[in-house]
Amino acid sequence: MAALIYALCALTSITCCVLLWRSWRASRARLLFWSALCFGALSVNNLLLVLDRVVLPREVDLSTHRLLAALAAVLLLLFGLVWEEEE
Repeated sequence: MAALIYALCALTSITCCVLLWRSWRASRARLLFWSALCFGALSVNNLLLVLDRVVLPREVDLSTHRLLAALAAVLLLLFGLVWEEEE
């Protein structure tokens, strides 16, 4: 059951990334760009979670890589929000 939930979370974040990217291409709103990048990094985080918990053996630990992907996602969105506020 956990594998299904992990996979659905990954699919949801990938779908959000694609939809945000399409919206950004149509409108060129910078906040949509940074949000799409954030969800791209969150998609990487969720894919690493699926690999870590479902696919790879227990000896392999991807938790550091998952945390780095999540940190990158938050930093991308934070940078986008601050940059958007300045202009």
